[in-house]
Amino acid sequence: MKLLQPMQHKTAATLRNLKKPPHRHMPKDLFEKKITVKNQDPLAIRMRPRSLKEFVGQEHILGEGKLLRRAIEADRIRSLIFYGPPGCGKTALGYVISIATQSCFENINATSSNVNEIRRIMTESEKRLQIENKKTILFIDEIHRFNKAQQDVLMPDVEKGNPILIGTTTHNPFFSINSALLSRSQIFEFKPLKEEEIARILNMAMDDKKRGFEKPTIIIHKDALDFLAKTSDGDARRALNALEVGVLTTRPNKNKEIEFTIDVARESIQRKAIVYDKDEDAHYDTASAFIKSMRGSDPDASLYWLAKMLVAGEDPRFIARRIVICAAEDVGNADPQALVVANAALQISEFVGLPEARIPLAQATVYIACAPKSNAAYLGISQAMDDAEKERTQEVPDHLKDASYSGAKKLGHGIEYKYAHSFEGHYVKQDYMMKKKRYYIPQAIGYEAKIKAWLEKLEKRAGGDSIGCCADSPKEI
Repeated sequence: MKLLQPMQHKTAATLRNLKKPPHRHMPKDLFEKKITVKNQDPLAIRMRPRSLKEFVGQEHILGEGKLLRRAIEADRIRSLIFYGPPGCGKTALGYVISIATQSCFENINATSSNVNEIRRIMTESEKRLQIENKKTILFIDEIHRFNKAQQDVLMPDVEKGNPILIGTTTHNPFFSINSALLSRSQIFEFKPLKEEEIARILNMAMDDKKRGFEKPTIIIHKDALDFLAKTSDGDARRALNALEVGVLTTRPNKNKEIEFTIDVARESIQRKAIVYDKDEDAHYDTASAFIKSMRGSDPDASLYWLAKMLVAGEDPRFIARRIVICAAEDVGNADPQALVVANAALQISEFVGLPEARIPLAQATVYIACAPKSNAAYLGISQAMDDAEKERTQEVPDHLKDASYSGAKKLGHGIEYKYAHSFEGHYVKQDYMMKKKRYYIPQAIGYEAKIKAWLEKLEKRAGGDSIGCCADSPKEI
């Protein structure tokens, strides 16, 4: 491989000279395919690492001295769950373990497997341990696809440690996997690969003539390499697929070299994929970041998370509802206009639809993010509901009870009620609860500072006698 611009570049010659792993029993599946047959496997499969030295990324769990690395090197694997986005190395690490382990390695995919196959593996695993004193590792790709009954079948044998379970999932295991199975496994979260890690993997693919591209010579522009590394969003499989498509569909020049330019890179990877699932972690995590950015008064971050949701195809009504909630909960009476703007954005976005709906949604998002903040009303209702649920329910004071029907006075209802508008300043001191308790504590910020000052003024007035401004007695209702 040649680079158009100078850059640090490591050869993979040492990787090609690695010793072949010893033969051991493995099923005829994706882990057993020979990487030398390039026409049968995609580049992403051919370039799967064969050892921890070749594995790129996930330093937080596979760095020198880390628990998982020590367990693999010592062949002391216990049941594991690998959790993370696509293309970050979960299955690749399973491939490394299949080579490194001295145990029998069985691999299945939850999308195509069934209970009968699981029971067969369990039976063979038990016999193998008794006869050969050899444990079995059961690798289950996309384990979240198993239903509860299928997961329950695994329980008794996994609890005994034979077979040793290694499951991979893109879904949050705490929501998609049986809690009993989780309690018997160690969970490792995989992160999206960094741009420099993606670039390293691409370089390895172009350097490795045995598993990568034997002929012709590839000249890759640095901006094209950087573009693939950035646009793949931490997904090595996506980056390798784009590289392979670009190389295989580009005609060699007169020197029989393939020039991989930025234009080829753009055509190969097409539109950037947004890691976003509408009913899983990415959905709720992004919505959470969106709300917290508005709450934290960061309009730039708020707009970015809004853009991510829109580009990923999120329902604009879902976004608008989040804005309305944030306006009421986090801005509150510090700027009452925020709720009006948010509600207008909700109605307008439903009326005009996308793509124009992005404009009022953006306006409301920026308004909420830049508005002064107070959660006093939110805290007040939360405390009041907690008291209503847990404490003794207060009875309505007699003078506040409905007095509009005949016979109400005989019951003492409505008597001695003071009509506020009949008094100076439209205020009169009177009990509105049997047991007085303060729930709303306004903050000295934005418009709520005026509310705070007004309530303090009323409290001072309440210290003296309230004088009626009308000759008539207080109006009853």
